[in-house]
Amino acid sequence: MAATDGPPVLKLGVEDAMAGLVLSTEAHWNQTEEDWRVFLRDGVVFGVRTGVMLVATAALLPYSGNNAWISMVLVTASHRRRGLATCLVDACLETARRNGLTCWLDATPDGAAVYGPLGFTPTLQLRRLKLASPTTAPAPAPPAATLDTLRARDRRATGFDRTALLTAFAQRSGSRIVATRGAIALIRDGRTARHIGPLFADNAAEALALVHAIVQSETVPLLLDAVAPQAAFLEGLTASGWTIERPFQRMRFGPATSAGQEMPFAVAGPEFG
Repeated sequence: MAATDGPPVLKLGVEDAMAGLVLSTEAHWNQTEEDWRVFLRDGVVFGVRTGVMLVATAALLPYSGNNAWISMVLVTASHRRRGLATCLVDACLETARRNGLTCWLDATPDGAAVYGPLGFTPTLQLRRLKLASPTTAPAPAPPAATLDTLRARDRRATGFDRTALLTAFAQRSGSRIVATRGAIALIRDGRTARHIGPLFADNAAEALALVHAIVQSETVPLLLDAVAPQAAFLEGLTASGWTIERPFQRMRFGPATSAGQEMPFAVAGPEFG
């Protein structure tokens, strides 16, 4: 595949995971090499190179029900404002169109200003929060829960079958699935911080209780991508020392294909949905 008025757009392979990690690290994102391998193995990742250097990427990660997530839209600083991101997103959209997929993404405010004119519709607001200093004397971890329980709750909330993604998360070294009362969450390693999500609960009090128990068992910085309409949950986090780093706008390109039966309290991450 090649762009009409620019450098060739290439399809990347699993061997490009480290090159992708260089780009996301430059952008100060939390992704790991394992995250990149998910996109390269289970999705389609487009890139632009100058010589041997990977300078731009965009990924399309399919889910069930004719849905797909656009993620990892990255351009190295020296090659920005050349239309590379738009070119690569167009490649993702064309692939989605050929396969009858509705596309979703979670955009920063600057990104939302770009994706809106391309035809993306805003749907849901997210807030990324960070807790820089969890406990220094960790307590026992919350009770463990099964992957099957998390998968069932995830599908009920999202309307998607994300078995492959959640299995990949759960099988990583350091990952945990934990639950208390009506709440369940997955915790996994990131490049700079541990990530909590997805997180589902019957109410905000149960969601906050599970986060508190997780915090008490962790000693490194934590990130969480909260669903903004869960106002009581968001307020409880900020009151307990979490700080909001940035907003994200969830956006959709194409018709709505499925609807969840409940709203999550935190998502798997803006790159995964």
